[in-house]
Amino acid sequence: MTEISKKIGCQIIKKSLWPGFLLLLFIVSYVFYNVKIASSIPQEIHQELKKYISTIFIICVSFIIQRVVGAILEWYKESIAVKTKSQLDDRLIPILRRTLKVVIWAIAFLVILPLYGVNINALIATLGISSLAVALAAQDTIANIIAGFLIMVDAPFKIGDKIKLPTGEVVEVLDIGVRRSRFLSEDKAIVIVPNLNLSKSKIVNYTYGREE
Repeated sequence: MTEISKKIGCQIIKKSLWPGFLLLLFIVSYVFYNVKIASSIPQEIHQELKKYISTIFIICVSFIIQRVVGAILEWYKESIAVKTKSQLDDRLIPILRRTLKVVIWAIAFLVILPLYGVNINALIATLGISSLAVALAAQDTIANIIAGFLIMVDAPFKIGDKIKLPTGEVVEVLDIGVRRSRFLSEDKAIVIVPNLNLSKSKIVNYTYGREE
């Protein structure tokens, strides 16, 4: 097992130990209920209890998934993000953490609703239409965020590099932001460029060759 795998494993165990213990306790209690109690109570009450038991189980599993995702993001922040000069990943991690948290609990909510007789087909259709409308309205913002992430991964330039922008200006990289990046021009003006423009255009980096 590699050092990275060990670190991720330790983070996951640390974050999910308590919810995992609660889930184990719940499973043991459920087994005891099925073996000792379920046969001695009316079927109607048993069905009603199964509904609440399933709800608790889904909540416990969702909580563990949230903690595992949080542990992976925490490991990335502490082991990878701190070693990069770019502030992009530092800004993206909290956004990604909140987004994944909302997604996890939204899925859990949609799984729980049918247990109580709620038809979620119309709700899913409404959410799908709403999500599409939001995505269309914010497509430029989303494209710039994705482009910023790709710039961070590909690293065509980093903070402090001297580069030539698609417009022909020679600038120094000041910051790689979530949506836009900032540069210092030769006449000491701040140049702000959307990340999408940078990702789909030719960038000349004058610093790479000098570092070798």
